[in-house]
This record gives sequence, C-alpha cells and structure tokens, in this order.
Amino acid sequence: MKNRIFIFSILLSLGCSQNNQFNLKPPRGYPNFTLLKWAAYLGFLDFVDLEPEIPDSIQVSRDIVYKETDQRSLKLDIYKDKFLVEPAPVIIFIHGGSWTTGGKEDYLIYCLAYAQKGYVTASLSYRFSQEAIFPAAVEDIICGIRWIKAHASEYGIDSSKVALVGGSAGGHLAMLAAYTADESYFASGCDENAVSTAVQAIVNIYGPSDLTTDFAVAQGATPKFMGSTYDVNPDIYKVASPITYITPDDPPTLTLHGTIDKIVPITQSDFLDKALIKNDVIHEYHRLKGWSHTMDASVPVNEYAQKVMTRFFNKWLNGDD
Repeated sequence: MKNRIFIFSILLSLGCSQNNQFNLKPPRGYPNFTLLKWAAYLGFLDFVDLEPEIPDSIQVSRDIVYKETDQRSLKLDIYKDKFLVEPAPVIIFIHGGSWTTGGKEDYLIYCLAYAQKGYVTASLSYRFSQEAIFPAAVEDIICGIRWIKAHASEYGIDSSKVALVGGSAGGHLAMLAAYTADESYFASGCDENAVSTAVQAIVNIYGPSDLTTDFAVAQGATPKFMGSTYDVNPDIYKVASPITYITPDDPPTLTLHGTIDKIVPITQSDFLDKALIKNDVIHEYHRLKGWSHTMDASVPVNEYAQKVMTRFFNKWLNGDD
C-alpha cells in the first residue's frame, strides 16, 4: 500500500494525464517503463477507444478482396465522407502485430478521424509469417497499393496523392513498400502490376528500420518473419530492412517513436533518422521522451500524433504551406 501511495504522488507530480489539445508540444512521458505501467494500472493514463462508433456521415466499404493467395483472400476496408464530391488523397493504414497477428480494424480510430477530415482512408490485411514468410507480407502491401490506385475512381480517390501509415511491424512494411517503389523483387502476385507503387508520404510509428541489428535478430518474431536465422542467411535480413533502400528521391517521412520502447528500441528510428539526413530526404522525427511501444493507444500521445500527422498530410498531400 505504501508503494502505491508513493507512486501515486510521483505520478501526480509528473502531470501524467495532461491534455495536449492546444499545442504541438509532446505530452510529458515517464522516467521509466515501471512508472508508465503503474500509471496505466492506477488509472491515471487515459486510453483511446479502439472500437469507436462509425458516424452516419462516413461511408464504409468493408471486406473488399484485393488479392487472392494460396493461404487466404486478402481484404481491405475503405472509409470516406458521404458528402465528398471531389477526388481526395488516400491514406492507407497498415496494422502491426509482430508480422503474426492483428487486423485491418486495428486502426479504425485513425481511419475514421482522417475520413472526417476529408481524406479517403483504407486499411488492409496481409499474410502473417506463420502463413507465408518474407517477402510475402511486403508483396501484399504493394498489391494493396496497386489495387487502390487502379480502383481510385470508384471510391473518389486522387491516385496521385497517396500516403502510407504503419505502426510497429506495419511501420516496417510501410517503409519497405515506399522505399522500394516499383522494384520488381517485391512485385509478384499483383493483378495490377502496371500501376506504380510510388507514394507521396510515409508515417512510420515505432517501426523497425534495420533487421540486421543484434537486438532485431535476437527477437523471436524476426526469424519467423524471415523464415531463416541471421546466422544462416544474413543477406536476406538486409534485403528486408527499409534502411537498405533509402535514396534522395524517397517520399517525405514522418516518424514517431517513444524513448522507452522495449519492443522496437528507439535506436531503430535513430538509425533511420541518420540515413534520411545522409540522403537529404525530407523528414520529421518526433522522439517522444518517456513513452513506450503502442504509445498512441494513450489519449495524450494519440492527440499529439494526430496533430503532427494532420500537419504533415496537409503539407505533402494537400500542398498547404
């Protein structure tokens, strides 16, 4: 009981439930992961509703099959404002889950938020590592991009304005798809192979950029995704690392990552930042002090993330200053 009272007093002094609604200053984080867990346990950290109701103003097209594979049919959902009259930019969301789990519904909160802001949003499924090893998931994402572009006119989409957003494993897949645009290595299995996979913006939320690091190769999910250990086939780990493909013509990139992330260390985004700087790629790096993996499930971080993402999309998809 004394420990709880002590931690309670520390959490209050940190201002852990502060609201970031009116500025772009990052929400205050926590000195360490233990205090963050206590804040969640004691109810001092508010979490977003991951299953929000769909407003009447939003039109939803669910479970559209965009690719048939030997393992299963791959589907996507599309969200748009019912009163949208002009073709709008599309934001494609790619869920995380260590390449082994998760679903296209995981980013419903983002899909609805940005559909209400005038974008068309999409969220898609892909094959997990227990179904098909690398590069299957990347090929699926690329096929999804091609399908959405090929069917843009049916859903009020401006196919010249496309952004990818991914979290964790989804961030990795988003970066890999964007930084390897139109490379034949990842193009198999698509019905729309003639459609370019180039995108205009990327948002990477705590995704791994380099799978060749000691930490990355030691994680159980990585060899399952790769279908081989690093010792046996180190070259394929480099092929699967987004950082391998960064060149000066890559699209603007926004990264959000917490400094006490134990699942994907902040060093992964530090490496990415250095590579983007070296290649003069336009980018923003938001290093959120004292926040962990899945940090945007908390209200203050989600509010902050949406604000910086909105500013980013306004600039690179809408051309705002």
